[in-house]
Amino acid sequence: MSSSSAPYYRKGSPMTVRFNSVIGRLARLGFSLAGTAEMSVRGRKSGRMQRIPVNPHVYKDAQYLVSARGHSQWVRNMRAAGGGELRVGRRVREFTAVELPDGEKLPILRTYLEKWGWEVNQYFQGVTARSSDEEITAAAQDHPVFRITVRS
Repeated sequence: MSSSSAPYYRKGSPMTVRFNSVIGRLARLGFSLAGTAEMSVRGRKSGRMQRIPVNPHVYKDAQYLVSARGHSQWVRNMRAAGGGELRVGRRVREFTAVELPDGEKLPILRTYLEKWGWEVNQYFQGVTARSSDEEITAAAQDHPVFRITVRS
């Protein structure tokens, strides 16, 4: 949970930035590691498409994007754009996105941490898939979640 008035955001280390670059490049080439994809979202200031690797998460037949690192640039861009594209190789899927209120995030965050905790636990400040409902709910404000709907 954030202790200051600024929204929680944890910048990636130089090694993480390099790793993400490789993961994004692999997704562009058609190789998805454990379900990763490259997301493109229009920049709220530049108007240019910004790319970042993401871990799309399925819960009860709906698809979600979770920002493990908090209120990042892609989150701010998504709020402004309301959608984007997911790419794995030549397959590009356009989607719309709706941000969930904190009160609806608990089951999505718990199952996201069950699947992706090995990669993202460091950004959840001690909260894991085994944490109590109260602990995950308290962390929810620091981790934006978007329900995405792929356009047919």
